[in-house]
Amino acid sequence: MSDQFTGQVAIVTGAGSGIGAAMCRALVAGGAEVQCTDIDVAAAQRTAQEAVGRGIARAAMLDVTDAAAVQAMVDETVASTGRLDLMVNNAGVCFGGNTELLTIEQWNTIIDINIRGVVHGVAAAYPVMIGQGRGHIVNMASVGGLVTSGQLASYTMTKHAVVGLSLALRSEAAAHGVGVLTVCPGVVETPLLDKGSLGEGWQGREFFLKGQGLKKGYDPDLLAADTLRAIAGNRALLVVPGRAYLAWLTNRVAPALVQRMSTRFVKRQRVLQRR
Repeated sequence: MSDQFTGQVAIVTGAGSGIGAAMCRALVAGGAEVQCTDIDVAAAQRTAQEAVGRGIARAAMLDVTDAAAVQAMVDETVASTGRLDLMVNNAGVCFGGNTELLTIEQWNTIIDINIRGVVHGVAAAYPVMIGQGRGHIVNMASVGGLVTSGQLASYTMTKHAVVGLSLALRSEAAAHGVGVLTVCPGVVETPLLDKGSLGEGWQGREFFLKGQGLKKGYDPDLLAADTLRAIAGNRALLVVPGRAYLAWLTNRVAPALVQRMSTRFVKRQRVLQRR
């Protein structure tokens, strides 16, 4: 592990499990001081306890849909440490199934967490980093933010928004010495695979894994290591693993083909879901 993160201060949202927890583990192993935040404070505390390394992990409850709370977390962190080097906007939810089943409440929930949650993190952390003349914002999106998929319309929409925000912000932030990384993984082995069904037989693991001929998702600890390398290299976009990268490239070269493939994929999934 590079010494680049030794002594750095990071805030990670959605740190209670999955990618967020893996990011906390990787950063602490690399010597960073990490605020592991989650709306489920007990889960955040478990992550902090399990993060072992040269750094320090602390846990805190944070609802990313509360802009004032996100601002307070950033302010408190800067007040106590004098700096903020990394803001990892990771918290997210997913609803899977036919779009007509989504309620307005569910639309609002996914927009509030997946889009506004990221906006709140950026709005709180970016001015601090401008003042410092350094820092890195890491926004967790998805390959679904680069390639569309039916039965994931609301999720895909939010992740496209995160990609657009991140790439646009990066072009501004460079002049201030601030980096912005957009992380767009394919299927990652996280609890998200078992949540968010809209019914009618939709199952995350069946859809994401079996539907693509996969036995398991990408290891979140490998994704965290990939992400730290991408930060160190000041990359704009991280698309992993290779299968996700290939899907992105194919969509760029032949979007009509990918749209036809997606339509056929959803048709097959609906047949399986009715069984």
